[in-house]
Amino acid sequence: MSQYRYRIYGLLFLVALVNYIDRGALSFAASAIAQHYDLSKVALGALLGYFGIGYLLGSLCGGFLADRYGTRKIWLIAGICWSCLEIMTAWAGELGISLLGGSALMGFALCRVLFGVSEGPAYALMNKTIAYWAPDHERGAALSIGLLSTQIGAMLTAPIAVGLMLLTGHWQSMFIVLGCCSLLVMIIFAKGFHNRPTDHPRISTTEHRYIVANQKSEEVADDKLAWWQFFTSRTLVCNALGYFSFLYITFTLVTWMPKYLQDTFHYDLHALWYIAMIPWSGAAITVLCGGKISDYLLKRYRNLRLARNLFAVVSLAGAAACFLAIPSVGSAAAVIALMTLGNAFNALINNIYWSVVIDVTPKASVGAYSGMTLAIANSSAIISPMLCGALAEYYGYNAMFWVTGSLAVVSLCAMALLQPEKRVISRQPAVTQSVTSPQL
Repeated sequence: MSQYRYRIYGLLFLVALVNYIDRGALSFAASAIAQHYDLSKVALGALLGYFGIGYLLGSLCGGFLADRYGTRKIWLIAGICWSCLEIMTAWAGELGISLLGGSALMGFALCRVLFGVSEGPAYALMNKTIAYWAPDHERGAALSIGLLSTQIGAMLTAPIAVGLMLLTGHWQSMFIVLGCCSLLVMIIFAKGFHNRPTDHPRISTTEHRYIVANQKSEEVADDKLAWWQFFTSRTLVCNALGYFSFLYITFTLVTWMPKYLQDTFHYDLHALWYIAMIPWSGAAITVLCGGKISDYLLKRYRNLRLARNLFAVVSLAGAAACFLAIPSVGSAAAVIALMTLGNAFNALINNIYWSVVIDVTPKASVGAYSGMTLAIANSSAIISPMLCGALAEYYGYNAMFWVTGSLAVVSLCAMALLQPEKRVISRQPAVTQSVTSPQL
């Protein structure tokens, strides 16, 4: 039997890795940009938050477009667009000064919103791909491989972004190099990726049969659900709220951690390139372990609530405790250790949010419902940078961590309410039905 599905997982990891490095690079240029254009912390928070506005729109539209036109086509369009916009970021400030009323901030706003729209579809596309390519008992592990890109991308952004700025001597050069590399990756992706096993010329018949035989059969025809049925499912709504907290923590670290370390502990770029990697080191391990643990619990106990709800609650309790403890410690070593541990707990259940969508949704609607989940959660990409900037400006950085830890507690409560064994089906266009399938 061929093992071509693992190449698909690898391509998902690669393109999502580039996606994450491209979006996180701006944070390491934030101090230089703020100094160059004389921006306050509040204005800088707005600049970092503009990405989230576009990201929310892109994630919502990307899932629906993937269900209609296929994941490969949307991946390629999105990847080419975000690569070009990454390059354009180098001149965003000058664009605003020249064409948008003399405001550099407006130039960055336009560029980052469009950039967010382009990057938004990525994880909804990943989830739809895995729904077709992964057998049920590999789903958690397959998702973990793709989602590892978040942690590895965040960890590698520091040395890559800082290294490019130090090597070239200017922050604009960093965006140009990163955008060109992204275009190269999309060429590699285009040659190896197909929407589903039936479309791929290199997959063996044996592997195709193995994938299909180990996927849960639909209880009804694989029909698309109406978009509004998402909001009739307690599980989907609570899962989206839980994912909001996960992304809030992630965006807080991605957008404000470099600036926080510079302002609080006076790290310069020569130290920041490796110091900023540490909080992501544990998460890079736990995101893989989380998929394996979730798959093991489901296989061993055949109980979705144990593999989803209980696992999520325990992990989120650990994340909340770590972030709430940060304001009470004073040393850089202790702060970084708590960030690392809290982020590791947070990443441990990253695969669960996506697995739950596949658990309860027909494949034909996985893209759309993944996009809706991501769109709700991605409001954190707007709220986190802006709120953190305001909190840091008026109340200090400790307030930022109090809010972050409190949201992890809210996520814990939402994930406790999941009913992942209840699939959402539609037999009539105007009627929403939920049927309870046997425990897996």
